[in-house]
Amino acid sequence: MAVHTPISVPADARREADLPLLTYYDDATGERTELTAQQLGGWAARSAGLLRDGCGLGPGSRVAVLLPPHWRTAAVLVGAWSIGMAVSFRPRATAGLPVLEPGADRPYDAVFVTPERLDDWLEDVPDGVHRYLVGTGPGPLTDVPLGWLDWSAEVLRHTDTPPDYTGIRPSDPASPDGTSYGEWAAVAKGIAEQLDLRAGDRLLVDAAEYEQPLKWLLAPLAAGASVVLCANLDRARLDARTAAEQVTRVL
Repeated sequence: MAVHTPISVPADARREADLPLLTYYDDATGERTELTAQQLGGWAARSAGLLRDGCGLGPGSRVAVLLPPHWRTAAVLVGAWSIGMAVSFRPRATAGLPVLEPGADRPYDAVFVTPERLDDWLEDVPDGVHRYLVGTGPGPLTDVPLGWLDWSAEVLRHTDTPPDYTGIRPSDPASPDGTSYGEWAAVAKGIAEQLDLRAGDRLLVDAAEYEQPLKWLLAPLAAGASVVLCANLDRARLDARTAAEQVTRVL
């Protein structure tokens, strides 16, 4: 099973199936989650199924994603893009700032947010027809407010079989501002070239420094590289982690 999006190269077409594609660390909790291309593809397929079959969404539907760099964020993004949705990604740094995109004043078809950002008085979490809380810790959430659903529980109701990718054109909008799948693909490949990423590279990313998925997700996928994504990075462990994870690039 490949990790496919209309804006990236299928990563496992150039990697052994049992090699990690995305390895996530949280040095504050000790979590380490490792996903092969097949495993990440399975989670992305479940996310696509949740949106497509659970919510009745598809090409042209709008989704707002207020999530940090995380393996679950990768699954949400790849899942949404794989069925042609227009994704409004909002990093934490944009909290309190006006959103300048068409339709931002209307409810989105789906919204994904962490509990922390939902409870943050600075955030103006957009309204959505379908609303999901996405935790960044292991296991299901213990407290889900009325009107919201726990993504980690709901996504398991859907199969890890990839959806049908046909019918998504490079000219279709990948974000509500009208930026197309083809344009995002070109940007991702350009960033990969700037970072000198090659197929088989292993890129370590400090999640606190790079919220935008272009650098921690899309550019590596476009280059056929894998990612070691580190939240709450303990710099004292950097050299040991770089060696243990066979990192070839540090961002």
